[in-house]
Amino acid sequence: MNNDTLTGQGREIGGAIKEGIGDAVGDPAIKNEGVADQVLGNVQQSYGAARDAVANGVGPLADQAKRFARERPWATAALVGTLALALINTLRGKK
Repeated sequence: MNNDTLTGQGREIGGAIKEGIGDAVGDPAIKNEGVADQVLGNVQQSYGAARDAVANGVGPLADQAKRFARERPWATAALVGTLALALINTLRGKK
């Protein structure tokens, strides 16, 4: 775990608190800031996890993905199909 991961977790927790405060006092601006902080914290955590994966080598991760695909072919097909549909809908501008 690196600094980006920890900072992202803190930002996400702070955003959840800010969202709760905004909801409690009825201030949509504070609530929206909290949601934005949560999203940014999640992105920062993902970046930290990616840095860790690159630092540790992606070989073990690729091996895990291959093993999962061999052991659970139907789950893998469903996951790939879901991601493909999400990508297609994103490119077409649908939600």
